[in-house]
Amino acid sequence: MISMFIAMASASTFMPPAATQVAKQLNHLYAFMLISSVISFIILVGGMIYFVYKYKRKTANDKTPYISHNHTLEFIWSFIPFVIFMACFAWGAYIYKEMRTFDENALEINVYGKKWVWEFEYKDGRKITNGVDANGKLEPATMVVPVNTPVKLLLTSVKLSPEDKAVLHSFFVPAFRVKQDALPGRYTALTFTADEKGLFQVFCAEYCGTGHSSMMAKIKVVSKEDFDAWVLGEEAGGAPKEMTLADKGRAAYAKWACIGCHTLDGSPSTGPSWKGLWGNERSFNDGGKAVADENYIRESIMDPNKHVVKGFEPNKMPTFKGMISDEDITAIIEFIKTLK
Repeated sequence: MISMFIAMASASTFMPPAATQVAKQLNHLYAFMLISSVISFIILVGGMIYFVYKYKRKTANDKTPYISHNHTLEFIWSFIPFVIFMACFAWGAYIYKEMRTFDENALEINVYGKKWVWEFEYKDGRKITNGVDANGKLEPATMVVPVNTPVKLLLTSVKLSPEDKAVLHSFFVPAFRVKQDALPGRYTALTFTADEKGLFQVFCAEYCGTGHSSMMAKIKVVSKEDFDAWVLGEEAGGAPKEMTLADKGRAAYAKWACIGCHTLDGSPSTGPSWKGLWGNERSFNDGGKAVADENYIRESIMDPNKHVVKGFEPNKMPTFKGMISDEDITAIIEFIKTLK
């Protein structure tokens, strides 16, 4: 009976559409908590009303009887809520683990939060930004992804122009029940697997300034065949790309003179080689260690003397803070990922 009520509550119209398995699981958890709360409310408040009526004072001479403890009842009304709360905790922890488990073969898309737009960049170099339709109306950027395919988003907040200032944003997709902050100066990650085709709204869920309410985008979930056609440029918005993101990173490697200190073949130079860097643990002169991920590489570019790799001298690499763009950093990271 309870499972039937949970299913009915999960399918009710007061929740946004559920387009992922995680969203459906969250609906079930929410419905369970809602129904449990209603049942508890009825028992508690209903019991209070019943006892007030049953044991109300009937005459002016009535005396309140002495009632001693009932340890069995006290244990029951403490233990049952404890079990329900722990069940909700375990259920929520399981869903959270599902939300934060990243598939190694996921489709990776870079997400840039700017004042006040979302931009999406694919590994093949395609960049999706806001557009304008034939009537001059602003069209939000639309991310295209295939159905039933794990997607990993790498988010960061960037400047709209060199004179601008990056601010905090939050990427929120109600239909997927996922939300992740996009922070200035670092990368965060988010994953989802859409199991329903359609067009789904993206919001910024963190107040970011005067254009916050208009900072929207869309995610278009299509069949794998339609996605492949879009990638090949056979659909609108799928025009051929000039360079892949890794190729842009290789160009930035030369543009910013990284080539003078970091080799690509594994041989040491003034600085560590980039070959085999990605995903491996780095040991530092100060005794610390870190895994070479997006944030480590970004920090090494912006503040190279904070953690100097063991065996190399400090103060050899200048900081690129205030010089290199966030897009170039992202491209360099993508290039490093290819240097196995």
